[in-house]
Amino acid sequence: MHYYRYSNAEVSCWYKYLLFSYNIVFWLAGVVFLGVGLWAWSEKGVLSDLTKVTRLHGIDPVVLVLMVGVVMFTLGFAGCVGALRENICLLKFFCGAIVLIFFLELAGAVLAFLFQDWVRDRFREFFESNIRSYRDDIDLQNLIDSLQKANHCCGAYGPEDWDLNVYFNCSGASYSREKCGVPFSCCVPDPAQKVVNTQCGYDVRIQLKSKWDEFIFTKGCIPALEGWLPRNIYIVAGVFLAISLLQIFGIFLARTLISDIEAVKAGHHF
Repeated sequence: MHYYRYSNAEVSCWYKYLLFSYNIVFWLAGVVFLGVGLWAWSEKGVLSDLTKVTRLHGIDPVVLVLMVGVVMFTLGFAGCVGALRENICLLKFFCGAIVLIFFLELAGAVLAFLFQDWVRDRFREFFESNIRSYRDDIDLQNLIDSLQKANHCCGAYGPEDWDLNVYFNCSGASYSREKCGVPFSCCVPDPAQKVVNTQCGYDVRIQLKSKWDEFIFTKGCIPALEGWLPRNIYIVAGVFLAISLLQIFGIFLARTLISDIEAVKAGHHF
């Protein structure tokens, strides 16, 4: 048996451990996301009754956290082990997944720009379905409240959208104390108040519509977000560019390490 190896064929330790360091960050972040998501589910009793997720008509934000955690954990694990063990299969899986995610993001951005009306309609349907489930899930409730407070908005296109929720509906069939009201996150904040008044939206929509803006935000969240995007286009573009560069850097490291490993294997003859 004859053994021969080219002297210039070797795996770069620099690329190997740089890729490992790159992935350990994502792996640890994935662990954190999974831990936070599972803790949130345990607090809501979902782990003991998983059917609660399917019974929710809106979206549970914890599901998104867990999905991101699973993807980051899986890719981080594959990248770390693939780099340390010089495993081509794991490295190709990691590289292929990052390439797929990159092109999905790019395609999503292009399609969202080309089909703005369709995206706007889907977002309206999404927002309205979550308004209906506002009181059904505490995390969903906090998400909507944060969105409305941050953007000084109320409902999808206005406060009337809260008629979609059984508790805030103005119909005569409703006996809720919140009837004809809006969530407190719709209220115009009072600088003199140090404690949040969670009942500030009660009975607001019983009053004349011309007086609503004295007490609550009257702009819908979809128009508010449409106005926010042009004002912050450079920030959005910068974030997208930073994420894209990180992904391209990871693809470059993985492809370089794969090439080094294949070169070493090709240099061995028996």
